[in-house]
Amino acid sequence: MGSVQLAGPGAAWRRHWPEYLIEAWALGMFMVSASAFTTLLEYPHSPFRQAIANADLRRLLIGIAMGATAVGLIYSPWGRRSGAHMNPAVTLSFWRLGKIGRWDALFYIVAQFVGGTIGVLAVRAALNEAFTAAPVSYITTLPGAQGNGIALIAEFAISAIMMWTVLQLSASRRYARYTGLCAGALVALYITVEAPFSGMSMNPARSFASAWPAAQWHGFWIYLIAPVLGMQTAAAWQLHRHRRSELPCAKLAHNSTRPCIHCGHPGVAA
Repeated sequence: MGSVQLAGPGAAWRRHWPEYLIEAWALGMFMVSASAFTTLLEYPHSPFRQAIANADLRRLLIGIAMGATAVGLIYSPWGRRSGAHMNPAVTLSFWRLGKIGRWDALFYIVAQFVGGTIGVLAVRAALNEAFTAAPVSYITTLPGAQGNGIALIAEFAISAIMMWTVLQLSASRRYARYTGLCAGALVALYITVEAPFSGMSMNPARSFASAWPAAQWHGFWIYLIAPVLGMQTAAAWQLHRHRRSELPCAKLAHNSTRPCIHCGHPGVAA
């Protein structure tokens, strides 16, 4: 079944506002978790930072924490309800595939930007200089020492691989249940291995959420363009190989007990 289409923004908001708020909550919680764990392991006066001298090991631990956070959000009851996109590039890819209505997609994207930013502001209020000062610096995503070009390529590549993986697994009856686990594993891997090249964003709303409070816009265009292009490339590949009706619902983990705003599944009694 295709995505549920509503007449206009008012109708979409009245029927689906809980899903929009869930998207804001999900990225907000992801940013709170990312901010807290990064501060814990990178703030110079943190006992964990002092105990773990190896930067690669600290990045691995942050990656594991963030991968686990993503998995928890995806498989949470609320994450199953909205689909746990948490990323405008993901939402735009599902929109291109015809799996989410245009007004739902617009409200999802707005919610993601707002929710992520609120999450960062909340951490700033709680942790103050430990979070805002270098080296944590609002966990902004910045190009690495190799420059903007490498950061652009890296962001494109990790975004394309992530979306390709999500679409491949979601479309499989056998492996669909593992989509969120694999997405979380990729987040952990990317933070561990790719972060030195681009900061590992893969998400325009995530980068904005840090850049705006920090007033740090260096290379920000990369994080607006590369994730969207990468995920759109993966979506285009799926459209080349499959009919739209064969493509999965716009959820990383489906909750069959509730009606789905994307595919129209009526829901069944628990």
